[in-house]
Amino acid sequence: MKYYYRFILLFVVLMIGSLVHAQEPSANTDSLNSEKDSLVQALLGQIQELQMQSIMMREQLEKSGEAARNDSLRLARRKSRIDSLRNITPGAPLIVEGDTLFILYNRRGGITPEARVEDIYEKIMEIGTGLTLHTDSVYIFDADFSTDIMAGNELMMSITDFDGLWQNKSRQELAADYCKIIEAKIQQLHAEYGLKRKLIGVLYVIGSMVALGLLIWATNYCYRRWRYRLLRRLLHRTRPLTIKDYEVLNLHRQGVLFLTGFNVLRWLVILMLLFIFVPMFFAAFPETKSFTYTIFGYVWNPFVSILKSIVGFLPNFFRIIVIILCFRYLVKGLHYLMNEIGSGNLKISGFYADWAQPTYLILRVLCYSFMIVMIWPLLPSSDSQVFQGVSVFIGVIVSLGSSSIIGNVMAGMVMTYMRPFHVGDFIKYGDTEGFVIEKTVLVTRIRTRKNDVITIPNANLMTSQTTNYTFSAHNYGVIVHTKVTIGYDMPWQQIRDLLLAAAAKTAHLQKKPEPFVRITTLDDFYVEYEINAYTRKSELLGDIYSELHQNILDSFHSNGVEIMSPHIFAHRNNLDVQIPPQQVKK
Repeated sequence: MKYYYRFILLFVVLMIGSLVHAQEPSANTDSLNSEKDSLVQALLGQIQELQMQSIMMREQLEKSGEAARNDSLRLARRKSRIDSLRNITPGAPLIVEGDTLFILYNRRGGITPEARVEDIYEKIMEIGTGLTLHTDSVYIFDADFSTDIMAGNELMMSITDFDGLWQNKSRQELAADYCKIIEAKIQQLHAEYGLKRKLIGVLYVIGSMVALGLLIWATNYCYRRWRYRLLRRLLHRTRPLTIKDYEVLNLHRQGVLFLTGFNVLRWLVILMLLFIFVPMFFAAFPETKSFTYTIFGYVWNPFVSILKSIVGFLPNFFRIIVIILCFRYLVKGLHYLMNEIGSGNLKISGFYADWAQPTYLILRVLCYSFMIVMIWPLLPSSDSQVFQGVSVFIGVIVSLGSSSIIGNVMAGMVMTYMRPFHVGDFIKYGDTEGFVIEKTVLVTRIRTRKNDVITIPNANLMTSQTTNYTFSAHNYGVIVHTKVTIGYDMPWQQIRDLLLAAAAKTAHLQKKPEPFVRITTLDDFYVEYEINAYTRKSELLGDIYSELHQNILDSFHSNGVEIMSPHIFAHRNNLDVQIPPQQVKK
């Protein structure tokens, strides 16, 4: 460029010189020289001016080129930095009705991308869900530093050069793309939320309500029309349901059960209709469409959850069935074995036959307890904290509330193997005498001679003294004994003979060993005699004692002996002897 300007200047000087020499010589040489000098000076001034302009233009070009190079370098650095950030920056997606429109990465002033997306979302929903919409309401306005997407007079969003860099586009191109996307979404929302859609939804709801009312009316009409007809047909064809001699369901109960079930079926149909139609009312409008899924979820989710739980529980269910079958047949085997021992077909040394049934009960409880322990972890939700807490709570309540029950059960088990008495034995517990009529795990029942049935807890029997007359009578013989007191004026040999004679006349008293009389007390005013005799009939002790006392009275009275215990000797003052007159010897 510099050589180009010099060549132009040299060419101009040569042309001027040739023009000067080509002119006619003048007489006045001095004037020509002076004109020549002035011309040369003028040309030199122009040349200098051209040189200054050339220098200024060269400097301006150098500055503009450097600025362009700096801008391109700055732009390249920004692109490089954005490319590196694009891999680690998630951005803020604009999601409208489940549809992702675009993603913003750049801040706008001090506003974060998330805040920009939220503001754009609110504006799109506000315009799109309005009842009316102008088709040309969305347009682009290009400013100096940003390109704006407008909706009427409202600013939807501003796009800067940095937004374009994030998408590898210019801001104008990016604004055009976003404008099309936003406009399409607004039109879609208007189609769903607009006035036309509202009117269609209202008509849909009215039609659904009419259909629901007709279906409910039809259901009630069919119920009222067919319930008694079906009832009559049912009663004509059915018979009373009996199990052996027990009538479980007679015709009247079957009719009541049928009417109740038919009424329940009617309400189930009505509830099913409501379950189908009520969500349809909400589905008519986009604003309430989410309630449809919520209402369906209230009913459907529990069924799905239960179904999933059942399917997931099937492997453990089959394990539980196998465990139950194994223990069931094990208990049956124990029952057969104990029945053989109890009937005497199988004898085990040291194991009594009457131990068979209680031993079977104990082993059965242990087997079922062990079965429950094995099944417990396989139950649904057995590992949950709530299930475990409830189990511990129930265990504590049972243990605290059943301490006396457990004590009676343990006492009953201990007495079973101690064998202090059996059912049918005549025993004495405290002041109570009677026959054992029932032995259970918790209590023992005794029937007294007066036919009073007394229930005694096993724990009380375990801690008190009991007398088994039946056992003593069977092995040794029970000694029946009673006492009489006679004054010192009667010889003891006579009293002894009278007592032995009375014992000899009493039934069920054994002759061998022989009865015997003991003088038990020598009191201040009388002598106490005791008659003792053996019997094997412990269940008749009451009758034996009564008969013995009768015979003693007859024996003493017939021999003129008074059964009195005077503490002082007093004159009778002609008082008769205290003996029945018909038994006094003449």
